[in-house]
Amino acid sequence: MTYEDFIKSKEFKIVNKSIEIERDQLNSNLFEYQKDLVYLALKKGKFALFAMTGTGKTPMQSEWANQVYKATNKPVLILAPLSVAKQTVDEAKQILDLDITLCEDESDIKNGVNITNYDKLHKMGDLSVFSGVALDESSILKSFTSSTTETLIGEFKKTQYKLCCTATPAPNDFMELGNHCEFLDIMSRTEMLATFFVHDGGETSKWRLKGHARDKFWEWVAHWACLFTKPSDIGYDEKENKKYSLPEKYIFEHTVKSKATDGLLFAIEAETLNERRQARRDSLEDRVCKTADIVNNHDEQFIVWCDLNVESDLLKKSIDDSVEVKGSDKESHKLKAIEDFKNGKVKVLISKASMFGFGLNFQHCHNMVFTGLSDSFEQVFQAERRCYRFGQKHNVNVHIVISEAEGNVKKNQERKEKQFLTMIDELIVYTKKFTLEELKAVQNESLDYVPTEKMELPKFI
Repeated sequence: MTYEDFIKSKEFKIVNKSIEIERDQLNSNLFEYQKDLVYLALKKGKFALFAMTGTGKTPMQSEWANQVYKATNKPVLILAPLSVAKQTVDEAKQILDLDITLCEDESDIKNGVNITNYDKLHKMGDLSVFSGVALDESSILKSFTSSTTETLIGEFKKTQYKLCCTATPAPNDFMELGNHCEFLDIMSRTEMLATFFVHDGGETSKWRLKGHARDKFWEWVAHWACLFTKPSDIGYDEKENKKYSLPEKYIFEHTVKSKATDGLLFAIEAETLNERRQARRDSLEDRVCKTADIVNNHDEQFIVWCDLNVESDLLKKSIDDSVEVKGSDKESHKLKAIEDFKNGKVKVLISKASMFGFGLNFQHCHNMVFTGLSDSFEQVFQAERRCYRFGQKHNVNVHIVISEAEGNVKKNQERKEKQFLTMIDELIVYTKKFTLEELKAVQNESLDYVPTEKMELPKFI
């Protein structure tokens, strides 16, 4: 073996079964960039779409599933968070004129595109009947210790075609990327860590990307995933489509007084998690009163995000024309609450960001109130994006009601958001070159030769 052969043997090769179709066979209602991404995902066989909210993951995953079904003539399954499955069925019908079967259990499965919630996966029977699976909001794979992650990776190990769809992951959350690549059968997370990372000092639970491996790592990711926040990130000019311009977002902070800290004349900002929780409990009634005052004095629809069950109860009693949704509610109530809110039958939706903050599209509403801020940046960011997303036609108003003692929580959220968006921009720079190469390759494959000039043979022939 020559040295050149040895080096080539070390290259990463991702070989999956492809679905060969013509690009013009894809649904004509997709935007051009969406067609390219669906075509690329089908070509790869197993792929991830890490796309910012509002870029059309629902129509893309629906068309991908439809094409997998057509190619294999076997059922395909889409898994989605609670309450998002019904929304996907409606949007697929409205945008693509595509029928998707909403499944409660195994008896509902049809030979076509099927969808169910993650918590009903155990009711789907023999999962080997599905030729393809798409994970909507695949950030559910984030925790490598969760039983859900292990179940999804294990149950779909032999599935031929796979697609993951979620918002752009945190660039420093390498475990999320590792779980995605293991689900997609690209490489196990253990192999990924051993190849590209080193332990960060003495903390074996923290991993740091090797300095010399940074370019190679993101190049490798770009072979099985596309990361973008807007079409221009992958070579498209969004000026041609004003849909991909975000409206203005206005933040209004409302501070309620906190009781004096023991031994002092005034309240000091809470530092620890327990102190912050206590500050929220102490200011509960004042925050609810302020939130009700904001919402009841406006004629427009609002989403009110709360953090505590008792908070939710008080808000429902204090806010006119509102519907409250809690985790203990029946699924039928949750679905009806969403439909009534979308259809304008109720003015205010009250719930937790952990429940309705992922996947749902509420562009019809442009007002929201956080009655306090969660310590989870992801939950707050995602909750905002239910309204503040591409396709929103109005400026978005975000009201934050906090106590004096919770100033540190707001500062942390602002710091994390700025850091997150900066890191995403850096990440796009790393992957854009490789992603464009992948897209250019499939675009060239799908271009038909259409002669326009008449060819004449030279006279000497």
